[in-house]
Amino acid sequence: MSLNSKTAVVTGAARGIGRAIALRLARDGAAISVWERDVKNAETTIQMIREAGGQALLCECDVSSRQDIARCLAATHQAFGKITVLVNNAGIWSFTPFVEIDDELWNRVFEVNMGGTYRCTQAILPDMLEAGWGRIINISSSSAQAGAPQMAHYAASKGAVIGFTKALAIELAQKGITVNNVPPGFVETEASHESTPLDYAAVSAVSPMRRPGKPEDIAAACSYLASPDAEYITGQTISVNGGRYLV
Repeated sequence: MSLNSKTAVVTGAARGIGRAIALRLARDGAAISVWERDVKNAETTIQMIREAGGQALLCECDVSSRQDIARCLAATHQAFGKITVLVNNAGIWSFTPFVEIDDELWNRVFEVNMGGTYRCTQAILPDMLEAGWGRIINISSSSAQAGAPQMAHYAASKGAVIGFTKALAIELAQKGITVNNVPPGFVETEASHESTPLDYAAVSAVSPMRRPGKPEDIAAACSYLASPDAEYITGQTISVNGGRYLV
């Protein structure tokens, strides 16, 4: 699927799902701008893209900061021109019993997961409106569809992302811009092993496909949604979860 001459921003692409998405879109031909706080790991993503023959730029960015977003937008314009593909992947989570969630944690999760999606989209959207073409892909979560214990704050923020996707898709439907979201199921990554108290063998045993997801599974869905072939798909929740949640 060709994205030649397109510029894509992928937030939170230091490793895991975000890195896989950035690598896949680069393979599809897009110039990639990685907006990420974790500069050290993001540098590896950039190197991998360049070693494969792609174009890549790293912008240090906290997506809860409009100042950071404006700086990264300007840097991306200077390097690659206007942006017409955006993957809002940056997110934070924790496993915290509901009665232990305080306002600071609740607000921070929303500031990054929903607020970052809102701010990055609002900053980049003028490029897409000017081009009359754009692809906005929001990474939500199956926890927003099926629920998850000790993740009320995270599930609520990702549920907001799904609602945002639908509303914006309708608003932009006649502008040549599509807006969709991908809620991953259990995806095995380095970060998930570090932060997730899950027994992956047990999870795999009850999954219809008997395995956790791979970052590349999510990247493949993003590749399709970013492509010209997906021009009549908007406002959709494209569940990539091995059958964990069915609609």
